[in-house]
Amino acid sequence: MTTLLHGPATAFDEPVVALSPPAELFNGRAAALQVTDLFHRGDHIMGRFEGSGLVGFKVAAGGRRLRVKVVLSVDATSVPGWHLPEGPGEVRAAHLPPRLLQVRAQGRLRQCVLLKGGKGTMSARVVFDLMPEEVPDDGLVCVEVLDIAEGRDVSREVRDAMAGTIMDGGAAGVRIDRVAFEECPDGAKTPLGEAMDGARCEVVSLVSSGGLAHLNRRGTRPLRTGLFVVNPVPPGVFGSGGRLTVRLGSRADTSANRPATARDRALMRRALLRVGGEAKRVRHAAREAMCSAAPYVEGVMSVQDGGLTRPVRSTDGNTLELDLPAPVASPLLVVVAPREGAVPTLVSASWIP
Repeated sequence: MTTLLHGPATAFDEPVVALSPPAELFNGRAAALQVTDLFHRGDHIMGRFEGSGLVGFKVAAGGRRLRVKVVLSVDATSVPGWHLPEGPGEVRAAHLPPRLLQVRAQGRLRQCVLLKGGKGTMSARVVFDLMPEEVPDDGLVCVEVLDIAEGRDVSREVRDAMAGTIMDGGAAGVRIDRVAFEECPDGAKTPLGEAMDGARCEVVSLVSSGGLAHLNRRGTRPLRTGLFVVNPVPPGVFGSGGRLTVRLGSRADTSANRPATARDRALMRRALLRVGGEAKRVRHAAREAMCSAAPYVEGVMSVQDGGLTRPVRSTDGNTLELDLPAPVASPLLVVVAPREGAVPTLVSASWIP
């Protein structure tokens, strides 16, 4: 039997069978994962990035439009220097600033992801389409994860605005949990005027606001970072082109900086936290009763083009409604400011083409 080999391959090389969509990968040992840069392969996940890097997959697109889904996560190991023999020391991912990351494919910016470490694993989903002409004859699909300060096609205005607010080198330790390749569904449509709650907006990748502990969550999303991203999404997902109405609310901020953790102060600490949290809830309830608890937006920026004209907005009681263009090329970065003692929340979004 004769095997045709191309390029620098030898008779000892086994030809790699390309992935045939639909296909999903859960570990980094798959033969279809052909190229890695600053990426460590895993067994139970695809792997982790040392820093901004790239992964490349061999996919048999067959001249069809290809939908790509990527799940990115941060956990306790997602810290700079995690891969070094001496380890990262006492750094904890939950105490690091939020990360603002670009996800690129075939060299072009597709979406942005905001991830903030928590007590467990925080995950975000990225969904984008590749046109038939974007997949080369050899089937190599390259996905990059870059810090917002790196690469091209990112506005200097955005980079300057985020300096000191987000983590430097934010790709360090970021996981790829799984990657899926699918044929684009035919005729998929989003019902007009339907409202999607905050958590669902994050699940479908329309909004990224820090990541979810569970990708099947429902309900509002707290915006503790004071930022969220509105992403371009493929047709039929939700909000592809047209206009979005994004509804923001607020809730009482009962968090507090904990004092020293000595055992003899534990009871006093818990009592103080209960009293402080209850006082904040009372103040927030008073603002809600006066219909003055709505957050406000400081600015909206296109990641590629910089500042945009202020969105049309209206306040209805304790809810702020933003009228935004549903992005089709560049993600939008929205900066939100809370009222004192409150946390802004993403309530829902609705879409009109």
